[in-house]
Amino acid sequence: MATSRTPGPGEAAVTGEQGTARRGRPPMSEQGRRAQRLAVSRAAVRLFREHGMAATSGADVARAAGVSERTLWRLFRTKESLVEPLLSVSIEGFRDVLRSWPEGTELTAHLRGAYTFATGGPDGETEEVLAVVRMTRDTPALRAVWLVLQEQAEPTLAAVLAPRAGLAPDSAQVRLLAATVNAAFRVVTDEVAAGAAEGATAEALAAHRELLAEALRTGGQPAGRQTSSPSSSCR
Repeated sequence: MATSRTPGPGEAAVTGEQGTARRGRPPMSEQGRRAQRLAVSRAAVRLFREHGMAATSGADVARAAGVSERTLWRLFRTKESLVEPLLSVSIEGFRDVLRSWPEGTELTAHLRGAYTFATGGPDGETEEVLAVVRMTRDTPALRAVWLVLQEQAEPTLAAVLAPRAGLAPDSAQVRLLAATVNAAFRVVTDEVAAGAAEGATAEALAAHRELLAEALRTGGQPAGRQTSSPSSSCR
């Protein structure tokens, strides 16, 4: 005859099919899950940098991250998706700076004063993010992850830019503006990552900020040729 047991500290009662209580762990918070995914992502990227993605197995990553393989594949769908949390650091940092853009300030001036690549992450994380971006240039599966994350960010960018343009976030003009800003961020990030193979120096990060601000100021056109820009479309 099945008997029930009072859960101990840190345990939660889980009811089985027959109504019998069994031990279980409390569900992880979303913040805890994000932190665990980022930790696993960092471990995976270290291995990818040392051995290459093809030569690194899920078991290798799980061992390096200190989790079981079962946990690893519960957190990530595929091996290439292991880089998602680190790549998201750069996208979220850029998005957050756009959200803090004050009224009455030019976007380019705001970026020059407030933006740093991978804003909010530690220095080591910045190095790792740039390393992943470099890897996407030569690994199609990783490039696909980078491009999908970029595309998924566009509705958020549109929501930030729409009030400045005086238009609805789902309008064609705002979606085009968000795509343009997003493309500038991606191209500049690719360029700076390629040039920072020996390390993410302060000069490299300053160059990233300046290239991005200039691209948005000129609309990506050579000096003397530009007519309008993403920056001039919003105030």
